Amino acid sequence: MSRPGRGRLSLTHWIFIGMAAGILLGWLAPGTAAQLKPLSTVFLRMIKSVVVPIIFGTLVMGIAGHGDDLKRIGRLFLKSMAYFWAMTAIALAIGLIAVHLTKPGVGVVLPPVDPHAALPTPAPTSISGFLEHIVPRSFFEAAANNEVLQVVFWATLFGIALSQVRGKPKEAMLGFCEGLAEVMFRFVAIVMKFAPIGIGAAMAVTVSHSGISVLKNLGLLVGTLYGALIVFALVALLPVALLTRIPIKRFIRQVKDPAIIAFTTTSSDAALPLAMERMIEFGVPRRIVAFVMPTGYSFNLDGSTLYLGVASMFVAQAAGVDLSLGQQLAMMLTLLITSKGIAAVPRASLVVLSGVLTTYGLPLEGVAVILGVDELMDMARTMVNLVGNCLATVVMGRWEGEFKPGTESFAQAVPAKSAIPAMAPESSGT
Repeated sequence: MSRPGRGRLSLTHWIFIGMAAGILLGWLAPGTAAQLKPLSTVFLRMIKSVVVPIIFGTLVMGIAGHGDDLKRIGRLFLKSMAYFWAMTAIALAIGLIAVHLTKPGVGVVLPPVDPHAALPTPAPTSISGFLEHIVPRSFFEAAANNEVLQVVFWATLFGIALSQVRGKPKEAMLGFCEGLAEVMFRFVAIVMKFAPIGIGAAMAVTVSHSGISVLKNLGLLVGTLYGALIVFALVALLPVALLTRIPIKRFIRQVKDPAIIAFTTTSSDAALPLAMERMIEFGVPRRIVAFVMPTGYSFNLDGSTLYLGVASMFVAQAAGVDLSLGQQLAMMLTLLITSKGIAAVPRASLVVLSGVLTTYGLPLEGVAVILGVDELMDMARTMVNLVGNCLATVVMGRWEGEFKPGTESFAQAVPAKSAIPAMAPESSGT
């Protein structure tokens, strides 16, 4: 997220201003507020339109772009992937349990569904139907219907096939996917300029239907996420650090500054260079940090994954949709898959959440309600993403037998500038 000039309000400030204005309008003039729904609908449609290209571009890049490296460091890759999947699965489970305990969405009255929008098709509930549903009859049909699982399946096979291609054809396709992803990142940044208006309108419509009491639900949602993230740190991150004999106090000192940057800026990229520097100074070999940290930002977004579990169930509760345990587990599996491969994209979690809600027949109007407090939740989940990835680099260094606390400085460990990815100036947390 770009920093505002002196005396200028940032996008975050404008979002809060729009939210406050929408709440006041919905409270004082509910009749007028109810007429603002088209503004929130336009915002939601713009967000929804980028789901497929972002997932396709980033997944293909993540798979095919690391093909050669994975052959050389296959053992590190397999260990990292196993660790990433285990931690994100734990994060999803904690989020699901927390949202069931607090039930923040119960009592929220969502705005009426856009009558001109196509009704989403609920995902099949049987195992055979679920397996058949994953495979698209046509990629373009899946893309047009925002069938996220089908797009992920097709993009994964496409990325694997592309990794086996050599020469100019591979370079051309990788260049296309990289360009597609980069353009979509900028597209989302442009759409977020409209966010204060879209969010303000959504809050106005929501308050006009639910009353001012909806603020209690949103506060409970934020509290649920923060509480669940603390539990995740205590039952997942801390035990891993203890089991792998990581000096916890020294680790906290090393990760403190980049964590503060991630929390205050809600930007993964802003904290990434310093985080990599601190982990190398901590004693993790440069080759492990250079591989695990960037890969983790695509495949180990613990905070964002936990948030997705909480937010999706919040929308289901608000919509009055009683999902069976099988449907909830299927949704969590979908989130586990679709949360991979998207890193440092402004509001990436929002994009993934929109696609999953559409897949499971839940209203996107719930996303507009969540957006009012999304900035507060983004701060915490971005910080947990960063801390989780820093811990992952140390764990991998320990498992490889190469972690030597405090043995080399960053300047000695990084002789070339290319070892640290360049910091994107306008990327936001997920």
